[in-house]
Amino acid sequence: MPLPLLRSVVLPLAALLLCAGCCQPSAAQTEDLLQIYAQARQNDPTLATARAVRGEQTEVARQARAALLPQWSAQYAELRYQADGSREHQLTHSLSQVLVDLSKLRTLDAEQAGVSAEEARVQAAEADLCARVASAYFGVLTAQATLATAQAIEDAYLQQVQQAQARFDAKLSAAQDVEQGRAYFELARVSTAQAQESLADAKQALAEITGRPPGELRPLAPDLPMLPPDPAEPEAWVAQALRDNPTLRAGALDLAASDQRVAAARAAHLPTLSVGVDGERRAGTAIAPVDARYTSTVGLKLTIPLFSGGAIESQKRQAVFRREQQKEDLETTRRSLIRSTQGYYQAVLSSLSQMRTTRAAVDAAEKSLASTRSGLDLGARTMTDLLLAIQTQSNARSAWEQARHRFVLSQLLLQQSAGRLAESQLAAVNLLLIEKP
Repeated sequence: MPLPLLRSVVLPLAALLLCAGCCQPSAAQTEDLLQIYAQARQNDPTLATARAVRGEQTEVARQARAALLPQWSAQYAELRYQADGSREHQLTHSLSQVLVDLSKLRTLDAEQAGVSAEEARVQAAEADLCARVASAYFGVLTAQATLATAQAIEDAYLQQVQQAQARFDAKLSAAQDVEQGRAYFELARVSTAQAQESLADAKQALAEITGRPPGELRPLAPDLPMLPPDPAEPEAWVAQALRDNPTLRAGALDLAASDQRVAAARAAHLPTLSVGVDGERRAGTAIAPVDARYTSTVGLKLTIPLFSGGAIESQKRQAVFRREQQKEDLETTRRSLIRSTQGYYQAVLSSLSQMRTTRAAVDAAEKSLASTRSGLDLGARTMTDLLLAIQTQSNARSAWEQARHRFVLSQLLLQQSAGRLAESQLAAVNLLLIEKP
């Protein structure tokens, strides 16, 4: 086989494979992770829901507090007598202040604990938004890298088909090389179509958070700081998660609120004491003389609940059952948090190892591809060997890209589990992004 012809086959493949996973048409302006996060904070419905629930609980707590503050009401009535057409005007008012009502006090404590719980949930929702934005962002980058790899393989196989056809027409090879190249090419087209579908879905997942289709996203730099978790012990991460995780803290506050509701239900059968001032003024032209003077009454009111059809005891049992539910929910959350924190810790170590191994795999695959090309020039390798080497090198590069994305995401998820994840962590990741070439 003539050497110039073989070189014309190999050299275009090298250019395609060097571009795999990193070269796509760049837009006039790219978006980075912080820009996407800013869009999400404004438009994400999940975070908006958490804030609305917090606002609602705040108003419930204010209503519970209002029940312990002075209550003032006034009524005005005008009476008309049909017998002689006379009229009478009555103006009454009532001012009362609770002095002792343990049930209302415990209810206020419960609702204030509920406000703290919802505040913790908002913090958890903000951290979750950081994680969801990062996951969707790198999901798009991973899908783009997969598509670039699939397209590079497809283009390489297409050129192989064209070159095999040219050699067959020149009586330099058999028809088997042409058909084999076509088979690889058709399979590559299927992979490309699947990669395009996955990329479209990844972009839609990001748009679901931000409310708008994403533009061109900045990719990760080729070289990342390959640092293990700090602290290095998984037990330290678990301890911090149990102490600082906002979701777990919200569950603990829910349990505290349930304790207060049980106390409020138990206090519902206790006496209550209030002080009140009632006033009345009457005037008019009624048949009977009307005393136009203002009269007022000041007094203490002691209320002793005696019987309410069993409702108070039922409410007490209901509060106890709800507290038990909150207790078990908190334990479920605690166990799940321990497991997820340990899992994220191991994911960081695993992805760190995968970064090293896949980088070595890329280097080995590139050397193997170069050796296969040389062997093909010398007649020691076949076209099948070259196609398999191309596929191996492209898949190794794709695995390397996925490992790098997984490493960054695992770090963020570990920080989320430990209660650390915030915009500052996204800003640190954002420094690892580069402008697209």
